[in-house]
Formats: sequence, C-alpha cells, structure tokens
Amino acid sequence: MKFTPAKLNTFMFFKLPSAYWSGLRVKNITAESCQVQVKHKWFNQNPFKSMYFATQAMAAEFTTGALVMYHIKESGKSISMLVAQNKAVFTKKATGKITFTCSEGKTIAATIQKAIETKEGQTVWITSRGINEKGEQVSEMQFEWTVRLRK
Repeated sequence: MKFTPAKLNTFMFFKLPSAYWSGLRVKNITAESCQVQVKHKWFNQNPFKSMYFATQAMAAEFTTGALVMYHIKESGKSISMLVAQNKAVFTKKATGKITFTCSEGKTIAATIQKAIETKEGQTVWITSRGINEKGEQVSEMQFEWTVRLRK
C-alpha cells in the first residue's frame, strides 16, 4: 500500500471504524511527519462540551502508528509493532478543529533499522501534539512503540 492520506483514511474506515466515525482524517504523511485532524462535534464530545480524551488519543496514536507503518514498509522487512505504554497531558479544552502532528519519522526509521541490524526488539517513545485552530496546544501524547523482526 502506498501511504497517502486517502489510502490511510480508507484503511481507518475498515480497520479502525471507531476512529473513522469519530471524525479522524489523515491530512498529510511524509517520511518525516504525519498529521491527523479531528473536529469537535456531538459524536466525540465529553460532558464538558469539549472533545473526549479518547478521541484525542486515537488521533495522536494514529499519527505515530502511521509513521511506524510507513517506515516498516520502507524497510522491506516483516516487523511487528505494538504500543506498550502511553502518557498524556491535556492543557486546554479541545474544541473546534484539532490537528495532531507527529514529526519523529527519523527517530522511528533509526529504531526500525536498529531492530533489523541487532535482530532484537526495540522500543521508542514518540510524541504527538494536538493544536487548535488558534495555534494553541490542547494536548501532548507520548506512545512507547515496540518493534521487532518477525521470525
């Protein structure tokens, strides 16, 4: 699969339907970064009239996971990937359109290369930040990804 926003959004529809129906949409992906937007609406709100934390977590995790998948495909190897841990900080109410961005493609590529060279599982913490339409950060999430060569 070529990594384009349209193909990733189709992938999301079939493989992560809760994320798709919550409004997540991939807007951009390159070797360096991935951006996912989600708009606060009735379907993804919490009782406090802002975006539910789980919707934000899905968007943030997708930016990191899409980059991991991108670099696994680029490696040409059969590599498994799994989230081991995550951390989140919420700094502002998430209303309106929120754009989550992960810009750690180089770090991910280096971790995958190390897993290939050492033939041992590797872990890496990757960050995604959610920014509202005013340019204010609403949340920052970190995901610890594990990658290893399949036998």
